Amino acid sequence: METKDISYYRPLAYAAGIGSMLGSGIIVGLAATISVWQSGLGLTNGQVGIISGALTFAIAFGSLFGGRIAESIGLIKVFNWINLFYAIGAGIAVFAPNYITLLIGVVITGIASGTDLPISLTVVSRDSPDAKTSAKLVSSTQIFWQAGIFISYIGAFAVSKMTGATGARIVFGLLVIFAIITWLWRTMSSKFKELHDEGTARYEENRKNSKEVATKSVTKILFGENKKFLYFFIAILIFYIGWNLLANTWGQFQTFMMVKANASQSLATGAGIVLNVIALVVSAVFSSIAGSKYRNTGFVIGAVIMFLAMVGMTMGGGSLIAIIVAIGFYNIGSPMAGEALYKVWTQESFPVDVRSSIQGIINGTSRVVCALFAFVTPALVLPGVIKITMWCFAGVVVVSFIAGAIMIRLQRKYGIEK
Repeated sequence: METKDISYYRPLAYAAGIGSMLGSGIIVGLAATISVWQSGLGLTNGQVGIISGALTFAIAFGSLFGGRIAESIGLIKVFNWINLFYAIGAGIAVFAPNYITLLIGVVITGIASGTDLPISLTVVSRDSPDAKTSAKLVSSTQIFWQAGIFISYIGAFAVSKMTGATGARIVFGLLVIFAIITWLWRTMSSKFKELHDEGTARYEENRKNSKEVATKSVTKILFGENKKFLYFFIAILIFYIGWNLLANTWGQFQTFMMVKANASQSLATGAGIVLNVIALVVSAVFSSIAGSKYRNTGFVIGAVIMFLAMVGMTMGGGSLIAIIVAIGFYNIGSPMAGEALYKVWTQESFPVDVRSSIQGIINGTSRVVCALFAFVTPALVLPGVIKITMWCFAGVVVVSFIAGAIMIRLQRKYGIEK
């Protein structure tokens, strides 16, 4: 069989990556413009909280049930068309004249975003020729996730001086454009059709030659005779929930923390742009080693840096400079010991029939936990209590690290690690 270079399969990562960019774009885009929506539409504080919480729960809903939808109507069909629904939701928000319309638009966008992530990653891993290529491509989608955060911060900063809700509408309008481009690209590209057809043929051949009985039941996989899948699931779930609690806090409340530490809105937003450049660069570097033996070393280094960042913030007493420096260090460690590994581990460790569902369950469960935690986060990151909070977050890093270390050991035990 002809051996093809990884560049042949890289368009898969690009198409899935833009979906990841849209995922982070709606989260950060709403967080960075919610005050603009509030003033432009005359929203109450309670309505602001409902919209923010609704987005997180909508993403969780899409993640939890998107895999099942894909199993029913087809993985590639959902992969191709889901971003049209994202564009419709974001478009409703762009023209929203009131609270209810904005809420509906945000919910539709969130469900589509949550559905896309596990499905697009499963498509990438299924259509990849081997585990090493899959790891590199899946991990590289994290670059696009960081790019979505970066672009959202730039967009919010650029329109921050506009009156009413105009600036927020422009930011959401950009998301509509990217979503439509993604939808058209995925559905009309002959290259993708070729890759999908090859992936399907390879998948059917592997199933034919496999001694294991194929099943699409998550329950049978997790609670069947082979307990390794349950062990994988628990380890990844604990690891990702711990990491995501920190990531969600920085994503939703980074600007809030800086402002409460006496930073101006311009300084807080500008610092967010610079700090996310760091994460973008590290994500790009880590994706190049995600398919190699060095990724585990990167995981340990990243976790240590994240722990030191939390401890450093406690030492700084919640001052503005301590927050900025800590976030900078966090953005160095997080890409090496966070979402990219969760994506790769899930795609490597479970049968292709249930990957999208299991990835969705893990992602959705994590989102629900983060949504509930977000209700109390503002009170926990105020200057008077942030020192205690950061010690608790340091403990979360330790728990996440232990779960990740167990996952690495499980992969070695069951011969999955390449």
